[in-house]
Amino acid sequence: MKQIHVAIADYAVGRAGLTLVTIGLGSCVGIALYAPDVRVGALAHVLLPNVNLSAAQSVPGKYPATAVPMMVRRMRELGARGAIQARLVGGASMFAPLLPTGSMSLGARNVAAAHAACSEMQVPIVAEDVGGMHGRSVFFYLAAGRVLVRSIRHGDVEL
Repeated sequence: MKQIHVAIADYAVGRAGLTLVTIGLGSCVGIALYAPDVRVGALAHVLLPNVNLSAAQSVPGKYPATAVPMMVRRMRELGARGAIQARLVGGASMFAPLLPTGSMSLGARNVAAAHAACSEMQVPIVAEDVGGMHGRSVFFYLAAGRVLVRSIRHGDVEL
């Protein structure tokens, strides 16, 4: 099975037979979208919650607000006609003890931005493994729509 590695601030879209992989999600969020009717999926490794308009054009995978619409559009181009569903991974608070009391971590802000972007595109979030203080990696098997989350501290979780 062919693997496509998704780098930080990037995304990939593909069909059954591919595995989309992103490694090292800390405060970043992995957004996995899937259209089960045609087994088409997408995976983004978003870096920041707020869109920088100058960077959004050249790096749409950097922000949830630009990555989600771009992935949905590409999935539609590949034949997705029915419902698309989302799974979210990451958004850890890697440096929680250093944050001022009451402030929201970058990871939590990334998760909130991913929720907002999915809601805006009417893509329901069906599962998530977010928060905490540990890193994660994602293996998205498009043939089955299976999302495997791997963490050194917490082992493997399937979404």
